[in-house]
Amino acid sequence: MEKNKQYRLAKRPTGLPTEDVWEYVESDIPQPGDGEILLKTQFISLDPAMRGWMNPVRSYIPPVEIGDVMRAGTISEVLSSNHENFKPGMLVSGMMGVQTHGISDGKGLFPIDTTIAPAQRYLGVLGLTGMTAYFGLLEVGQLKEGDVVVVSGAAGAVGSVVGQIAKIKGCKTIGIAGGPEKCQQLIEEYRYDEAIDYKSDNIRRALHKAAPDGIDVYFDNVGGDILDTVLTKIRMRARIVICGAISQYNNTTPVQGPSNYLSLLVNRARMEGFVVFDYAKQYRQAAADMAGWMASGELKAREHIVEGIETFPDRLLMLFDGRNDGKLILKV
Repeated sequence: MEKNKQYRLAKRPTGLPTEDVWEYVESDIPQPGDGEILLKTQFISLDPAMRGWMNPVRSYIPPVEIGDVMRAGTISEVLSSNHENFKPGMLVSGMMGVQTHGISDGKGLFPIDTTIAPAQRYLGVLGLTGMTAYFGLLEVGQLKEGDVVVVSGAAGAVGSVVGQIAKIKGCKTIGIAGGPEKCQQLIEEYRYDEAIDYKSDNIRRALHKAAPDGIDVYFDNVGGDILDTVLTKIRMRARIVICGAISQYNNTTPVQGPSNYLSLLVNRARMEGFVVFDYAKQYRQAAADMAGWMASGELKAREHIVEGIETFPDRLLMLFDGRNDGKLILKV
């Protein structure tokens, strides 16, 4: 008999979320009550933000509690429904977590259209990943044609989309990534003008060569030393977009903040963080724009799909050691 398979948070991680952080549970598949839906998970989104959700600190979203199913974005099929708006066979996106089956009252579920794009793409370019790139760059970064744009984590799920949108909008793009293969991918696939390998290049010198007159927009996905270095190269009225800080997520010591922050004062620049959920009312327009760019060939999507819910603990670690190539998605 088929079981519901779940990964629950067993304890708070210190550093990387290793195997002992998780409790793997198999139980009977639940049945929907009045106004409820039974969902079967098809795809689970694996994202760096999941590491932050494990910490018991004040944030934009409550932490995952000990014993709870690990939070994650999902694409699911409606198996049975006592809800008038959801019919069996429908595919929906939501936050059903790391489990094979789940019950929902319908809140936070959105039907997806697989005639437009494959289901998994709604966890990437047409999902929160794409929304993060779109609103972070265009709304928070206040992008203008002709801007010089630098992106860290540029070969990742968000960074690869940021660079492509910046090119579509007529900007010069400089991507920072780790290793020659990813840097080659930045140029050949994502149309970055310049690529900097943080593993082998002197970032300060490379930025000076690629952007001798300075940087207008910096989209930061990594924090740490790279953020600090980029701050020395910003020009007047620059905008620094704080999307993430993956270099700091698994620290066992205090988070490293920027020591060059006075560059913001000297250059009358702005550094601003954002949370993509704040733009939920505008998702439809953003998705339409990006679907149009994909149809025209201006925007490319790359998903790295791994399989088997039992592999979740190791697959999540791929985000932090660079093994993923594009948007990381677990096929259940």
